[in-house]
Amino acid sequence: MNFFFKLLGTGVSIGAGIVGSKLVNAAWEKSTGNKPPKGHDDMETSLRSALVFALISGTVSTLIQVLASRGTQRAIARFAKSQDIV
Repeated sequence: MNFFFKLLGTGVSIGAGIVGSKLVNAAWEKSTGNKPPKGHDDMETSLRSALVFALISGTVSTLIQVLASRGTQRAIARFAKSQDIV
């Protein structure tokens, strides 16, 4: 069962990361009017906007990772507690 919970936690983290990335990209495009800087083919992006986007994206990514990890740990603890009762 432990392997299942690790797999579930990984799946939740990946799914939340994809959703968070889409939200950050949409918020960036709505607030600045420009597409998010990607780095490899966008040489017109200023260093300032690239750094700000990286900071925002990294912050959101870290928050998602922490919240997904805590949520998974709570679910595991709740499941273990219910198994003890049964």
